[in-house]
Amino acid sequence: MPVDIPTVKKIASLARIAITEEEAARIAPELDNIMGWIEQLSEVDTTGVAPMTAVIPNHLRLRDDVVTDGAVRDAVLANAPQAEHGFFTVPKVIE
Repeated sequence: MPVDIPTVKKIASLARIAITEEEAARIAPELDNIMGWIEQLSEVDTTGVAPMTAVIPNHLRLRDDVVTDGAVRDAVLANAPQAEHGFFTVPKVIE
């Protein structure tokens, strides 16, 4: 798909980028080259190649997901301006 000046202007309009006629004329061949590289990638045979997110295998070290109370409630509530029954107390905002 060749990229011409009207296509560049349309892309710039969609991206909300103001470009002049000279800039569009300069950008058109660059975008055409980029599209050519993308078309070259479609020619590569990738059968049998598993999709990957990185070049090297990454394994996440996961910890057990254990529910706890945090054991810091009293320390957190010590910083609160007001606290009642183990909760923050805030002023009423709806009458």
